[in-house]
Amino acid sequence: MELSSPTFAADQLIPTEFTARGVGTAPPLVIANIPPGTVALALIVHDPDAPRGDFTHWTVWNIPPTTTLLSQNALPKGVCQGTNDIGTVGYTPPAPPSGTHHYLFDLYALDRLLDVPMGAPLPDLHAALLGHILSQAQLVGTVTAS
Repeated sequence: MELSSPTFAADQLIPTEFTARGVGTAPPLVIANIPPGTVALALIVHDPDAPRGDFTHWTVWNIPPTTTLLSQNALPKGVCQGTNDIGTVGYTPPAPPSGTHHYLFDLYALDRLLDVPMGAPLPDLHAALLGHILSQAQLVGTVTAS
């Protein structure tokens, strides 16, 4: 399974447009080579370099396995989004307070749809993923504080 973005290469800077200094929408993501038997996909975007520990920016689950382009502004029907670490449902853009932070986009291929309600926090999603991950892919981008 592969995860990439047409807006930044792996381990490279995420364009300002997709940060709190820009429009602040999530960068588009390209999904490829989904394994056979995948029923749904899940995405977790987080910053392990945050001052108070790993910071959740976006969680999305029950993404159809036929999805090849994931865009915040055009999510497939039926997907669920969770509560991020600022307490809102949906995406919160990178805004590192200092230094360079790494933003991990973790994609999971699952053997079932997840019975997790819209707005659920990350621990609920993590619990539902256990035992149902067929494959995973990761894309890492960076943002440096201004």
